[in-house]
Amino acid sequence: MHVEYEEFSSVSDIFSYMAAVMPPMKNTMPINYYKGYVFAFIPLTHNGGDVYLMIYTKAELDGRILEFDINANTFKKVLAIERADKTYFVVVSPKRNTIADEAIKKLA
Repeated sequence: MHVEYEEFSSVSDIFSYMAAVMPPMKNTMPINYYKGYVFAFIPLTHNGGDVYLMIYTKAELDGRILEFDINANTFKKVLAIERADKTYFVVVSPKRNTIADEAIKKLA
């Protein structure tokens, strides 16, 4: 597996990026929070290739479901996914993530 990296200065910037590349009619996406990093892996190759883009920032996330307003570039913790005009991120915090471990190791 080969990982390329794109670092952002804030969680809001990552959410803006993710909202822009989301498939049409989809308003919910997972976001990873692991070892002090907020990130997502995006495949760069089709048909089973092994090249990924890791978009990331060093930050902390509080919440399980985050509602993102792309116009205001802000997000907040919510209890449910309720509005079709907002983008939601489900925070995934695994106990162990070997792919992320390898990618994070190469950042240093």
